[in-house]
Amino acid sequence: MTISVRLNEEDEKLIRNYAELNNISISDLIRTAVLEKIENEYDREVYKKARKEFKGKQKTYSLKETKNELGLSK
Repeated sequence: MTISVRLNEEDEKLIRNYAELNNISISDLIRTAVLEKIENEYDREVYKKARKEFKGKQKTYSLKETKNELGLSK
């Protein structure tokens, strides 16, 4: 599959230089950047959903309580 992207000269130069500096193709650079963007957005949404479900149901423990529970207190 081929996807075309229109860039101004400044953006093209920046992308080309970055790809050359990191010894990767422009295609690999753009593919990786787009997939990372999608993954980060997905992760944010999953986090928000989990946080919303967890809110109000959490119980916190102090360090002392945790040590006692794990049998680590002296």
